[in-house]
Parts: sequence; C-alpha cells; structure tokens
Amino acid sequence: MTGPLMRVSLLAAGLAASLLTLSACKRTEPAATPTDPAAPAVAATPAKPTGTHDNLNAVAWVQTSVEYRAITTQTFRAAADHLDAALKEKHWDALVPDERGNAAIGLKPAVVMDVDETVLDNSPYQARLIRDGKEYDEISWDQWVAEKKAKPLPGVVDFAKAAAEKGVTILYISNRAVHLKEATLANLREAGLPVADDSVFLGLGTVLEGCEQNGSEKNCRRRLAGQKYRVLMQFGDQIGDFVQVEANTREGRQALFDEYEDWFGERWWMLPNPTYGSWEPALFNNAWDQPAAARTQAKRDALDYAP
Repeated sequence: MTGPLMRVSLLAAGLAASLLTLSACKRTEPAATPTDPAAPAVAATPAKPTGTHDNLNAVAWVQTSVEYRAITTQTFRAAADHLDAALKEKHWDALVPDERGNAAIGLKPAVVMDVDETVLDNSPYQARLIRDGKEYDEISWDQWVAEKKAKPLPGVVDFAKAAAEKGVTILYISNRAVHLKEATLANLREAGLPVADDSVFLGLGTVLEGCEQNGSEKNCRRRLAGQKYRVLMQFGDQIGDFVQVEANTREGRQALFDEYEDWFGERWWMLPNPTYGSWEPALFNNAWDQPAAARTQAKRDALDYAP
C-alpha cells in the first residue's frame, strides 16, 4: 500500500459493508495480535451471506476479467517505455516540489511503488470476506499478510526487474504497518519482485524527524525517499499514493488531479482498484461511524442518473 486500509466499493445492489476502518488507502496498526499470526483467516463454519455483498462485482472483475489484466499490463509496459527518458533527464523528478526537501540532481535513481493493489493482489482476502459475509478487520488482515500468498499484478514483475537492471532501486511505500515488514518483504521476494535490502520498505509507522504525518498519508515517507533518491516514477492505486490529500472530498481530490494531470502517464502511473480506497469515504464526509445504510445512501446520492 504499501502502504496499508481497505473499504469496499458500491458496485452491486444491497446494503454496503465497508472493508476499511480508516479513510486512507491502506491499513493501521492492529488492535490486537492474533494468537497464531500464520493461521489463515477462515472460520471453521463460514457464515452464509444474507444478500449480495457490496464488493462482489469488484472482486469478480479483478480476479476473472481479461480487461483488468490488460489494463495493468499495458500500464507497466508504457511505464517501461518512459524509463530511459526519465533516467537521461537529470531534472526529471516524480516528487511534487513541496515534498522535495533537497536537490534531486546527482542522487541515485529510484521508483516508488505502493504495495497493495499496485504490486500485490489481495483479492483472495477480499474474496474470503465475501464468501463468509464478513468485513475487513485488522486481525484477519494481519493473518492474510502472514500467509505471504498475494500474487503480483500482471506486468509488474517484468517492469520492476527491467528497472532494477538499469540500476534503479525499487522502493515500497506502503500503508502496511511496520510490524508486517518481514512478511511483506518475503511475499515480494517470493512473487519475483526485486528487493535490494530491508530499507526499501517504508511502512506505516516509519518516522521522519521533523515531518508530521496526518493519519496514513505518505508525504513524510516520500520526503524520506527523496533524501537519498531521485524518484523517477511513482505507482499507486490511490491519489494519495502520489501526493498528500489535504481535503478528502470529491472537490479536493478533483483539484489534485487537475493540478497534476500532466504527470500521469509520465511520472505517475495509476493502477485500477475498484474494491476499496479513499474515494469511497469522500462520498460520505469520511464519517465511517455512520450506519451502513446511511453510507450506502450517500453513495447512491452521488450517482449521476440517466433521465
């Protein structure tokens, strides 16, 4: 998500059950530690869903459609085509000016990648929740991460290996909490992703002295990356993977896109994720304490209905 905070999207009828506990794009520290961190988060007798799960279409699309594979593959291939130009241009930098605290010229090149739904596919965890009629929780998420079974997105391994062969360090800025570092790095290595050393994982809880992090925003960790590296590209599945979201509203998010639209497809590369994200709470004022029915109605109200 490497960052690591999941919520479901409104892609099917029925009342919604959210998959996230926070409004950002990944996860926070768990409230409790599982007795057996390696145990899969599957109930002995799964609860039978009473209706259509709010995330059913989204997860089915990610897992079964050729369209999803085509989008991720073409994204990484297109990025690879821009890599040589980024390396040659000494002023090329994918950090916004406010997050670049030092000169980038002369620094080692790096690519910043979010982890969840950008590098690793966690749809099997989401599918478990659908099957069992459950919602995201931090304990079951930690157990899933400990299994180290997430597969790489189509196209990402080829891109990351090609970048590494050109001397580019792959940095993983994720909202997976720092206590999930070892399991995450092991999963990345097993998936075939280059991992230069343990320092390339900057999880939620990584501290940069003098930088105040707001919730799960990644601005401090991007600043930390910029101290050692010239960031050629950033990859993510949320706008907050690229730049700090000051106001998580539809208007605030649109303003960020309008400001940096020209960066997408050159310095910034967005991956599709219809299953969760900070776009969802932006539709109901980030108020997760509302009843599910109220959140669902707010999402319905946001739709543009045909006359």
